[in-house]
Amino acid sequence: MIKAYLAGIASLYEGEDIEIQYSIYDDLELISKDSVKMDYVKPAIVGQVAMRMLLNKLKKYIGKEVVVVVNDTVLYESIRGTLKTKNLEVLKMAKDARKRIAGFENFTIEDVSADHVALEKWVEALKDL
Repeated sequence: MIKAYLAGIASLYEGEDIEIQYSIYDDLELISKDSVKMDYVKPAIVGQVAMRMLLNKLKKYIGKEVVVVVNDTVLYESIRGTLKTKNLEVLKMAKDARKRIAGFENFTIEDVSADHVALEKWVEALKDL
């Protein structure tokens, strides 16, 4: 099983770079861990941009069970299709993410924002980046 931890960090000021942090594990063995700076995007779609980048990294594991752990309720709900936003950019990127996810054999996204123990594991997986 592939388990990936993902964080998309928006900048505080318009025009500054965003940061995407991720770590990917294959049965508890660290495969990849990185922090990537990208050009500015609107804060509403930072999570979607982060998910798109991670899905590109996970393409080679398309036949395996993949679990992506996030601390982002908006991203989680937009991918599940339960977000009630009217923001067209968010909706368009969520549709694109769902299309990419459909190519995976067994894909799950987990939101750890309400689970203190799981949130600690998420923080631990992404620290030192």
